[in-house]
Amino acid sequence: MNGELSNELKVFAGRNSKALAKIVCEHMDIPLGDARTSLFPDGEIFVKLEEDVRGRDCYVIISTCQPVNDNLMELLVFTDCLKRASANRVTIVTPYFGYGRQDRKDEGRVPITAKLVANLITGSQADRVMAIDLHAAQIQGFFDLPMDHLSATPVFLDYFESIRDELGDLCLVSPDVGNVKVAEGMANLMGGELAIINKRRVSGTEVRVGNIIGSVKGKTVLMFDDMISTAGTICEAAQLVMDKGATRVLAAATHPVLAGMAIERLSESPIERLVVTDTIPCGQRCEPIRDKLVQLSIGPLLGEAVRRIHQNQSVSALFSRTSGMKR
Repeated sequence: MNGELSNELKVFAGRNSKALAKIVCEHMDIPLGDARTSLFPDGEIFVKLEEDVRGRDCYVIISTCQPVNDNLMELLVFTDCLKRASANRVTIVTPYFGYGRQDRKDEGRVPITAKLVANLITGSQADRVMAIDLHAAQIQGFFDLPMDHLSATPVFLDYFESIRDELGDLCLVSPDVGNVKVAEGMANLMGGELAIINKRRVSGTEVRVGNIIGSVKGKTVLMFDDMISTAGTICEAAQLVMDKGATRVLAAATHPVLAGMAIERLSESPIERLVVTDTIPCGQRCEPIRDKLVQLSIGPLLGEAVRRIHQNQSVSALFSRTSGMKR
């Protein structure tokens, strides 16, 4: 055990992020902090620390994924608990930032909920926030405290470079215009061509895919996105590139939200392999697509970022090779 780090730094986890937090702690050679979250009979969340945190640098790992509101409330209660226990600094690590898609007013009489959540976190007296691949980079500016926006690109690069020979003639395809920068960056890093798909969102659950800009004929297509939610976009895009002559389709996304009909759509889609990270636990819900699914861990990357923040070292140095952030 790293005695010096263990005495000064504590990492805790919410109910849905314990597996990821254990990998983070293993990277730093420290034990996972001892705390428990329970529910009162009426559904209220209760957090109890089982060890002293006075004067220590504390990190709470909780992805605000489904059930979003329960996990968000647990995060806020955890932060309040640590501050009242006299922790020196509390950093919220939310690998997946829920409500991130509600980042602007795209029509009249709607909220900007991502900003509201940022205000709630700031109001909980947190000292710092860390997230991975926000849906919109502008969300960093919603926080009135230091915000570290990390990229999962190094994790994906390690994996895809290890199978680069298998991929052959490669084309990186952006499933929407907003993700072009990421796809272009990956194309440059991996040595592939670039194509872009034009899509139009009809509603929160329905997406219509239009034309493709660029050629995918005879190529292995690799599609990158920050998340797969209902899988409508990625599955329609996969069918489109196959119709345009692609030989095979692989998809990659940082956050496996996989809500609604996502599992069924992915199971029936021409996507040969789906590569995601463990920002959100997959669990039993992913069994129907287990033969297509590859889940990479961002635990070591998060662990190194936590260690660097704790020791006041550069975090950006971790991302010298990245594909950029989604706009």
